[in-house]
Amino acid sequence: MECKMEENLQNCNCTWEGCNKKGKCCECLRYHWERRELPACLFPKDVEATYDRSLEKFIEIYGR
Repeated sequence: MECKMEENLQNCNCTWEGCNKKGKCCECLRYHWERRELPACLFPKDVEATYDRSLEKFIEIYGR
């Protein structure tokens, strides 16, 4: 499978300055999942800005 990095970069909402995984969704997902987190693209802009990528925060926002 070919990585569509340029296309991914257009949709990446990560604001972490030092991130070297922007546009590399599979690397980003693997990195965060190993830490029991989710990537920025799954969070609203205001929550993404807090850098809280935890599963708990995701459930707090979207859980029922």
